[in-house]
Amino acid sequence: MINLKTNAEIEIIKANGRMLAKTLGLLKERIRPGVKTKELDRLAEDFIRKQGAYPAFKGYRGFPASICVSIDDEVVHGIPGERALKEGQVVSVDVGIFKDNYYADGASTFAVGQISDQAQSLLLVTQEALKRGLEAASEGRFLSDVSCAIQSFVERMGFSVVRDLVGHGIGTNMHEEPQIPNFGPPGHGPILKKGMVLAIEPMVSTGSFEVRTKDDNWTIVTKDGSLSAHFEHTAAVTENGAMILTEDERI
Repeated sequence: MINLKTNAEIEIIKANGRMLAKTLGLLKERIRPGVKTKELDRLAEDFIRKQGAYPAFKGYRGFPASICVSIDDEVVHGIPGERALKEGQVVSVDVGIFKDNYYADGASTFAVGQISDQAQSLLLVTQEALKRGLEAASEGRFLSDVSCAIQSFVERMGFSVVRDLVGHGIGTNMHEEPQIPNFGPPGHGPILKKGMVLAIEPMVSTGSFEVRTKDDNWTIVTKDGSLSAHFEHTAAVTENGAMILTEDERI
């Protein structure tokens, strides 16, 4: 069942989403060669807790950190630790916020210093894919229209969308119905309705769409070792299209 949210519920998620956007902004300022991923985790947790919120990933299904930090071929769920960032890497940061009984979820991929032209193109294409997915998330359209908008653009640009991982509904639970694949034909699945709140999150690679899980049982990497990027927004379906909830309106 897909739970529709009231305007009041959406406002709570939006407040959490603004906090999430500020968290990502703080992390972006800190990302540079030599910084350990555990430092990013500590910075995020400290900031989130100071806002009276909780880092939603910490302890979620046993995850040991407050944020996910995934480097180069790591698609998602990278565990922060002693690794130091290096010049030329791309680093995806996924953040979850829980406050007032509601969740918000968002992610961005950042360049560490100067990156290759291919890596820069990957980031731009993935970010644009998210934008196109959001544009398709309007009342009266089909859920798979979002999926198709993402896949068709990504593949036209010569990259691949990861197929084993999906976006999701979100609200009082981190993961709710519906699942939102980043691939598929248009015109299928549920019809989008006002009050749906969706975490749309294209995950894109420069090579194959196939992935595998590392021995830590968390970190998911591209099977062929190709670079990956991940961008995500939580958004509400409205009569005027998708309203992004995970951005800082003052930026």
